[in-house]
Amino acid sequence: MPAIGRHVSRQSGYAPALPTPFDAEETIDAPAFERLCDLQLANGATALVVCGTTGEAPTLSPEEHKTLIRIAVRQARGRIPVVAGAGGNATAHAIELTRDAEAAGADAVLSVVPYYNKPTQPGLYAHFRAIAESTGLPVMLYDVPSRTACSLADETIARLAEIPNIVGLKDAAGDPTRPVRLRPLVGTNFRLLSGDDALALAYLAHGGDGCISVTSNVVPGLCRNMFLAWKQGQSERAQRLAGPIAQLTAALFRETNPVPVKHALALLGLIFPKVRLPMVGLGERSYAELKQVLFRMCDEYSEYVIGSTMTDYAAADRSATG
Repeated sequence: MPAIGRHVSRQSGYAPALPTPFDAEETIDAPAFERLCDLQLANGATALVVCGTTGEAPTLSPEEHKTLIRIAVRQARGRIPVVAGAGGNATAHAIELTRDAEAAGADAVLSVVPYYNKPTQPGLYAHFRAIAESTGLPVMLYDVPSRTACSLADETIARLAEIPNIVGLKDAAGDPTRPVRLRPLVGTNFRLLSGDDALALAYLAHGGDGCISVTSNVVPGLCRNMFLAWKQGQSERAQRLAGPIAQLTAALFRETNPVPVKHALALLGLIFPKVRLPMVGLGERSYAELKQVLFRMCDEYSEYVIGSTMTDYAAADRSATG
């Protein structure tokens, strides 16, 4: 495996699935995205995951994909890997995105199960094998049946794990015990990462390696400390930290991701809460709940929250609802 992607094969801990900041005209807000990357680096993120579901990848042009990857690579400067979403439901298109990500400097690609066309397991195997053979980068599989209407079977994952540059799985299939079944099939080096914040601690407890997280965009320090507590055998402390993380996660998923997390980051003064159609802004009730939970996090866990001060929250609140 090329040196550029070697450290992805040891991926663990919490990696944020970064949103894509847009300005009022729906163009990429590059300074805001740079700041998000820098703050995550400062708060112990183990990778930067860009152009995924949280990054509104289906609404991005190919050039915007490349721009976001280049920014993340520039900000990371090799300190942590940049994992670029490069999936699609047409294999040729997924290969094109993968090659573009490699050219833009990504350290690995995250390739989602093809959505809408519901291929068979042999079709899924052929799809991901073709992608892996098209690139020198490590490939991480992404199983999220709630969005794709199609799931990777354990046996298919085991077959794909035999391909040298398929190195891991982002698992959002909703079963926190899955690592117990998968680990004997894929070996100790294959990375098993939860793609579901609500199940992350349980996934770790069953042998997972970490989490590609939405919630860690907002409280990276809290997520990191929970992970470290678990890895160090401090299970009671991990459980205590999991409580507030769960409260925030619930608020962040009251409506479709990434709408709530963008509003949360706007409340912290970091981005404008703009999403592209067909997404629309956060509903009034969901927004009120999110604001209440976030303010409580700022009061009780201020050292773990990304962003600004309480004075700035009030200003961001006005801009988010304005």
